[in-house]
Amino acid sequence: MKMHLLLLLVLLHLEQAQGSLHRVPLTRYPSLRKKLQEPDQLSEFCKSLDLEMTQQNNSCLMALAVKEPLTNYLDVEYFGNISIGSPPQNFTVCFDTGSPDFWVPSAFCKSRACKKHAKFCPSQSNTHTRLEGKTFSIQYGTGSCSGIIGVDRVSAFSCQVGGLTVPNQPFGEALKEPGKVFAHVQFDGIMGLSYPSLAEDGMTPVFDNMITQKLVDQPIFSIYMSSTNQKGGKGSELIFGGYDHSHFTGRLNWVPVSKQEYWQIKVDKIRVGRSVMLCSKGCQAIVDTGTSSITGPSDDIRQLQKAIRAVRRKNGDYTVRCNKLKVMPDVTIVIKGVSYTLKPTAYTLRHFRSQGKKFCRTGFEEFDISDDEPLWILGNVFIRQFYSVFDRGNNRVGLARAVH
Repeated sequence: MKMHLLLLLVLLHLEQAQGSLHRVPLTRYPSLRKKLQEPDQLSEFCKSLDLEMTQQNNSCLMALAVKEPLTNYLDVEYFGNISIGSPPQNFTVCFDTGSPDFWVPSAFCKSRACKKHAKFCPSQSNTHTRLEGKTFSIQYGTGSCSGIIGVDRVSAFSCQVGGLTVPNQPFGEALKEPGKVFAHVQFDGIMGLSYPSLAEDGMTPVFDNMITQKLVDQPIFSIYMSSTNQKGGKGSELIFGGYDHSHFTGRLNWVPVSKQEYWQIKVDKIRVGRSVMLCSKGCQAIVDTGTSSITGPSDDIRQLQKAIRAVRRKNGDYTVRCNKLKVMPDVTIVIKGVSYTLKPTAYTLRHFRSQGKKFCRTGFEEFDISDDEPLWILGNVFIRQFYSVFDRGNNRVGLARAVH
């Protein structure tokens, strides 16, 4: 009898976690940084922004930060497909937990960046309306993205028939984009998934509307990023309405959101091997799908890079010899008493050759976001290893070892 009851409770828990899951496939593309580095154009690109990447400050990375200011679109790799309007107009977007804003290029945009991407034409949608008098302007390091605010039905392309459609969704129709960056990226626009407190006036985030309109069984979404060995990130997905147990092992460690702007949580400490300790008194971190690397305060990141014996190159990247990965230390991030350990193969990224030697770029970068409260960003290097669940109903983030 007890066994039957236990089994019933387990099945009930699984059903609650699953609910009706709306799966949006994510595709992994080479980041803008990688595209520019292949022919070694990154330094020239940064110079075109009137910036210098010095030994003291990775200023190119900082200049590309969004006002929020978490998203570094130089490194974004995972994108998904959506449609807007009736009949649908298709777009590739970055699903960004580090931003609340949602925008795509307008058919009336004349910026260089808009010319290279899909554009929304309001006259071709019979469900489109405009929020009269409402405009938006998002300040990026290289200029502003601005335009008008429209309202229409928005659908996420799903593995399931029919997908998920949000009626009456406000979104930005960009009339101007900063061309230096957005002209080169692989995505057309941004769909923000952070808290609404930072959203532009009149632009209620998409997930908030899903919750309000009861389009999801649970106020939860989750992100799974497949291993780097999977071509195009095959199997990666964003789930609205719950999470998938098959994507992780063990139990989710639920961590309270410490500040309801980003998906910000408290980190207990960060260890490098057995000797180097960072964030020893605790620190704040954001789980951010819009950043590829793990970033942190400059002094801490330099100490970490030194501990793993990484060398800084002229373009600002830290690299290690790929044949040394087996003897390099693990990096462990302790969150709510649970250790999240990254092996060297997990925290190093793509490799390249120089003078006959094979080098790997580390997945750690300097990024001084705030003088008041230094923040770490747990980007895709972390999320790829640890399945991430974002629970708006209880204002918490769930983390568990991802299955690859």
